[in-house]
Amino acid sequence: MSAGVRPPETCEPRTREIVVEEVLPHPPALVWKALTEAGLIARWLMPNDFEAVVGRRFTFRTRPMGDWDGVVHCEVLEVVPDERLVYSWVGGSATNGRYGSRLDSVVTWTLAAVEGGTRLRLVHAGFRSPGNDFAFDAMSGGWARVMAAIARTIAEVAGD
Repeated sequence: MSAGVRPPETCEPRTREIVVEEVLPHPPALVWKALTEAGLIARWLMPNDFEAVVGRRFTFRTRPMGDWDGVVHCEVLEVVPDERLVYSWVGGSATNGRYGSRLDSVVTWTLAAVEGGTRLRLVHAGFRSPGNDFAFDAMSGGWARVMAAIARTIAEVAGD
């Protein structure tokens, strides 16, 4: 081995996750509805063809960027009504060095009834550093804005 070259096991990129948590003044069933109905999801995130069925493949669609077609390919991995929703999140292009870079990750939504409503926790895991650093930085703030949009959507549905 050449001097200055680290063995492959120490060259592994590290992974990071985005965590956003909010207490919403609504029951878990209403929060769950906002997370699992395609029309409501489109209001707070992107157009989609989501169904809360394990194994269901679906897509989110956004503005294309570079060689990326703007499609996020997903698959529902876990569904526990009113408690937990997990899906894969794969998109981007290997030729996009910044926004739109290849991302293979997992989104987990956890709901817990608390006094005054529901604690909604999002964990978006699998950002590989340094390759996904731009996406991580952009989506960190983005998911916080999405959480606020979910709250607004639920308030509209609830008639608040």
